[in-house]
Amino acid sequence: MRATWRMLAGRRDLRLVLSAGIVSMTGDWILTIGLIYKVYATTGSTVASALAMASAFAPQVLLGAVAGVFADRWDRKRTMIAADLLLAAGLFPLLLVRGAPQVWIVFAVMFWEGADQQFFTPAEQAMVPRLVPDDELMMANAASGQVANVSRLAGSALGGILAAFGGIVAVTLADAASFLASAALLGLVRTSGRTASRQGGPVRARLAQVSAELRDGLRLATRHRVLRALMIFALVTSVGEGTMSTLFTPFVERVLHGSPQDLGLILAAQAIGGIAGGMAAASGHRFRAGRLMCYGAVAFGLVDLAIFLYPLGYVAVWPAVAGMIVVGLPGALTLAGLITLFQRNSEDAYRGRVFGAVSALEGITVLAGTLGSGYLSRLAGIIPVLAAQGGGYVVAGLAMLVWLREEPGEPDSAGASAQRRAGPALVAADG
Repeated sequence: MRATWRMLAGRRDLRLVLSAGIVSMTGDWILTIGLIYKVYATTGSTVASALAMASAFAPQVLLGAVAGVFADRWDRKRTMIAADLLLAAGLFPLLLVRGAPQVWIVFAVMFWEGADQQFFTPAEQAMVPRLVPDDELMMANAASGQVANVSRLAGSALGGILAAFGGIVAVTLADAASFLASAALLGLVRTSGRTASRQGGPVRARLAQVSAELRDGLRLATRHRVLRALMIFALVTSVGEGTMSTLFTPFVERVLHGSPQDLGLILAAQAIGGIAGGMAAASGHRFRAGRLMCYGAVAFGLVDLAIFLYPLGYVAVWPAVAGMIVVGLPGALTLAGLITLFQRNSEDAYRGRVFGAVSALEGITVLAGTLGSGYLSRLAGIIPVLAAQGGGYVVAGLAMLVWLREEPGEPDSAGASAQRRAGPALVAADG
């Protein structure tokens, strides 16, 4: 933990980026808690909940890979600022929602927000390695994970309060304000976000150039041995994320017989474990990122199984709260290890496209998990479908332990981690 504080004390721009993240993500959680419950409470349908989440994830399928190309073409800092401003502006149609006839507005806004995020996320993830040396990259990603969990904790609590007293108007205005504050903080970052200049020319030539760069990025992501394995891991776990997004609210209400306040409490509880996990991941820079990712995924899946199976014998909310605290720890380790491996195995010029390809893949699989779980839960029930997603994490983690026995480009020890790497060759490293 001391190493993390020393890193943050000496990295002004990293502090600004993380501060922007904590503000905007807190606003996102405030909005998410309000919208998820609004759609389900208004319609009483898991399919409607699935469609709401699908609206947010669909842009990843349509834009994810292409947005990654522009993250490698445009100034990354300016891209993040512009995305924040567009995200704020896109929220205001929610003020027109009054009941079930206007639920389609929620779907449209979630689609818009998801589309803007496709340009923000790869630019941010490609920017982080510029803000710290390689030996501090794991700590920086762990700190970013802690930011996400602190935001989740604060946003979940505030979302419940604002939704109760101010309704959808209050949560919408709070989220819009968070995006504006985030844009202001990013404007203070001094590190250049500029990328290698691209030649102009006629529109047709530019489109051909974008298409060629997209193919290069996808080729790297699918032929590089480590990146290919990570893409498969992301595919499996993203199906689980889509399942959780769709069925967790019905799980709390129908299976645990919980209230909206219980839902907010359980979601906030995971953030507590995530904060502890972020501290552990920061110390984990001494270890291989792949090991942290794999063991974290196995532990995450096992705890998930416990959370979703215990109601078969005992129905109460408090074990879910305790389980969500515990599951946050391996979740933070998994995420920090995964992002670090993606960053270390792609050069700066290709990094936006790699994360764009990941985003597109996650969008497809989250969408499949979201829509599939909405219908499968009608046939098999909520508990079996949620338990299956927990088992998916266990299988994926064990498989990655085998496939990533040797991690090219990673340090073999704590001492070697201080050595700077020039980055892997951008040729297919098949096998």
